[in-house]
Amino acid sequence: MMLLAVLSGFLLAVAVPALYRLAGSYIGWVLALLPASLTAYFASLIPSIRGGERLLIETPWMPGLGITLDFMVDGLSLVFALLISGIGTFILIYAGSYLKGHKDLARFYVIMLSFMASMLGLVLSDNLITFFVFWELTSITSYMLIGFNHEDAEARKCALQGLFVTAGGGLVLMAGLILLIFITGDSSFSGLLASELSIHEHPHYTAAAVCILIGAFTKSAQTPFHFWLPNAMAAPTPVSAYLHSATMVKAGVYLLARLNPSMSGDMLWSGSLLVFGALTMLTGAYLAYSSTGIKRVLAYSTVMALGTLTMLVGVGTELAITAFICFLVAHSLYKGALFMLAGALDHETGTKDITRMGGLRHSMPKTAVITGLAALSLAGLPPLFGFVAKELLLESLLNAPIWQTGLLVAAVLSAMLVVAVAGLVFIKPFFGPVVKTPKLPHEAPFAMLIGPGVLTLLALVFGIMPSLPANLVLDAAISAVSGYPVETALALWHGINLPLMLSGLSLLAGSFLVVGWRRLQPTLYALNTAASRIGPEAGYFRFMEGISQVAGWQTRLLQNGVLGIYLLALVLVTFSLAGYTLLTRHGLQLDFDFSDSYFYEWGIALLIVAATVFACVTRSRLGSVASLGVLGFGVALTFIHFSAPDLGITQLLVETLTVILLVLVLFRLPPFAKLSSSWERYRDLSVAVFAGVVMTLIILAVLDIQYFDSISSYYVENSYGLAFGKNIVNVILVDFRQLDTLGEIFVLGLAAIGVYSMIKLRAEDQYKP
Repeated sequence: MMLLAVLSGFLLAVAVPALYRLAGSYIGWVLALLPASLTAYFASLIPSIRGGERLLIETPWMPGLGITLDFMVDGLSLVFALLISGIGTFILIYAGSYLKGHKDLARFYVIMLSFMASMLGLVLSDNLITFFVFWELTSITSYMLIGFNHEDAEARKCALQGLFVTAGGGLVLMAGLILLIFITGDSSFSGLLASELSIHEHPHYTAAAVCILIGAFTKSAQTPFHFWLPNAMAAPTPVSAYLHSATMVKAGVYLLARLNPSMSGDMLWSGSLLVFGALTMLTGAYLAYSSTGIKRVLAYSTVMALGTLTMLVGVGTELAITAFICFLVAHSLYKGALFMLAGALDHETGTKDITRMGGLRHSMPKTAVITGLAALSLAGLPPLFGFVAKELLLESLLNAPIWQTGLLVAAVLSAMLVVAVAGLVFIKPFFGPVVKTPKLPHEAPFAMLIGPGVLTLLALVFGIMPSLPANLVLDAAISAVSGYPVETALALWHGINLPLMLSGLSLLAGSFLVVGWRRLQPTLYALNTAASRIGPEAGYFRFMEGISQVAGWQTRLLQNGVLGIYLLALVLVTFSLAGYTLLTRHGLQLDFDFSDSYFYEWGIALLIVAATVFACVTRSRLGSVASLGVLGFGVALTFIHFSAPDLGITQLLVETLTVILLVLVLFRLPPFAKLSSSWERYRDLSVAVFAGVVMTLIILAVLDIQYFDSISSYYVENSYGLAFGKNIVNVILVDFRQLDTLGEIFVLGLAAIGVYSMIKLRAEDQYKP
C-alpha cells in the first residue's frame, strides 16, 4: 500500500493526457482526488504513529546492490507527507482555474504529479540511496516546472540556475551519504537512528558532515545559495505555492531534521546550522522588506523561514525542536495560502507589483479577508498558529545553550521585518485609494479561493486549539527529531512573559517600518543594486561565465575538429595514467626467460613486427592493406601454435574479409595528401612508441601477477554438464557469454552497413543540388 501511495503520482501522470481529453476544464478537480485520497490514507496512520511507533515497510528493489524501496513512517515523515498531499490537493484544484485554457495544461499536470510523487518518496524513504534518487527527481521535476513557460528566456535561465545549484549540491550530498554509509555500515535512516555508534570520532565524519550540509543548504536556499529561490518565481504561481509551502525547498530542512539525532552534539554540525540559519533568516527578511513584487516578497520571506528552521535544528533543545515543528506547519499553511492569493491578485488585476495595487477590498472582499488572516499568521499575531510558533521560537532562543544574545537579536530583527512584510502584503493591495490596474479587478473564482480558505482556517483552528495538532501528530514529529519521546503543552496564551514582550516590540517596530516603507524604497533599491554586483548571485554568473571560457579554451585546444588531435590526447592521457599507476603500484620487474622458445616462434614474431612497420611506412595503400593481412595471418598462426585452432580459423576468416573490404573501400578514396608537418609526424610517432611500450609493460605485469584463480577450470568442468557442448570455446561464446557475443554481432552488423554505405556512396552525389 505504501509503495502504491508513493508511486501513484507517477502512474496517474501517465494517464493525464487521456484524462484531460475527458475531463476538460474539470481536470484539476479530477486529479485532486489522488492527493486527497493520499491525505486520507496518511491520516489513517496517525493512531499508530501518535504513540511513538515507527512503521517500516520493506520492498526489495535491487537486492544485489543492497538498494531497497524501504519506507519509514514516523512523526516527522508523516507530517511532511500530510503537508505534501494535503496542500497538493488544493494546488491541483487551483492550477486548473489559474491556468485555464493554457495550451500546455496537460503537460503541467504530468510534471506536477511527478514532482509530488518525488517529494513523497523523498520524505518517506528509509534507504539512503533511494532517498537520494528521489532527491534528484525533485530537482529535475522542479527544473521542468520553473521553466514551464519554456518560450520565455527568463524562465529558462531561472530554471537552469535552480537546477545547477540544487543538482550541484545533490552531487556533493551523494558523496556525504556514501561516506555516512561507510562510517556507520548501514544504508538506512532507521538503522542510523537506532545505532549507538558515535560517528563524530570517525576520521571521515568531517567530510561527511560538510558534504551533507552543502547538499541541504543548496536545496533549502541557505545563504549564500539563497538567490536561486526568488528567481524560481518565474514558474507559474501554483508551482511557487507548492514549492514554497510543502515541497522542494523544505527537503533540505527535512534532511537536517532527520539526521539531527545522529549528527547533533558536534560543533561543526550545530554551529554551521546556527550561523548559516541565522544569517539566512536576516537576509531573507531584509530582502523581503525591500522588494516590491508580491511573489518576490513572499519568496524572500520563505528564505527567512528556511533560515529560521535551520537555526532551530541547530539549537537542538527540546523547546527548539518543538518550535521547529510548529513553525514548519505554520509556515506551510500561511505561505501556501499567501502564494495562491498572490496568484489570484495577479490573475484578476494583471500585475504582481504591490505598488500598483490599492483599494481592492471593495472589488475582492473574500480575497481580502483570507489574505488578512494569512498575513496575521505570517506576522505571528494571535489567534493564528503563526503566533504560537513565533512565541516558541523566541522562548527557545532565550534558552539556547550557546550564542543566546546574538541569535535572539537576529530573531527579533527578523520578526520586525516580517511584521512589516505581512503588513505590506495585506495593506498595500487592499487599503488606501483605489489604484487603476491593467485589468478590471473582480473576485477570484471559487477554485482559486478554496485552497487559501481551508489553509487559513486550519491556521486559525490550530492557533485557537494548538493542543489538537500536537496531540494528533506534532508530538510524534518532535519526538522523531529529538530522538526521544516528547510531550508538549502547546497553548495560545502563556501569560505576559519575555517572549510576548519581544513579540510586541517586533509588532511595534514592524508597524513603523510599514509606514516608512515608501520613503525607504529608493534607498533600499540603491543598496540592493550595489550589493547585487558583489553578491552570491553575481558570483554564480561569474562562475558560469568562467565555465564557458574554460570550455571555449579547451574546445579550441582539444576539440578543434582534427581527429588526430582527439586520438593523440586520448592515447597520451590514458597511457600516461596507466604507466604512472604501473610504476608506482607495481614497479618494473622484468624477468625474461627464452629458454623454452623455438626458432619458428621467433620467425612468426619477426613477421608480425615487420608487417606492422611496413604498414606504417609504406606509401602504397595496397601494400599497407596487404601488410595488415600478413600481420593478421601471423596472429592466426600464433593461435594455432598455442592450441587454439578455432580462434586461428576465425582470425583467418576475419582477416581475409577485412582485406577484401579495405581494398574495395580504399580504391574509392582520393589520393594521399600531406596534411601534417615533419614535427607533427615525429610527435605522433613518439606518442605511438610510448603507448606501445606502456602496453607491453602492462601485459608483462599481467602475466606475472594473478590475483584470482583462472576461470578456465570452471569452463572445462561445466561446459558439457551445463551447456551440453564439448567444444568449450563455442560454449563460452553462445552460452556463458551470449550477451557479449550478441553485442559483437550487433557491432559487426553496424560495421557491415557502414561499409556498404561507403561502397555505394559516390563523391559526385554530394554535390548534386
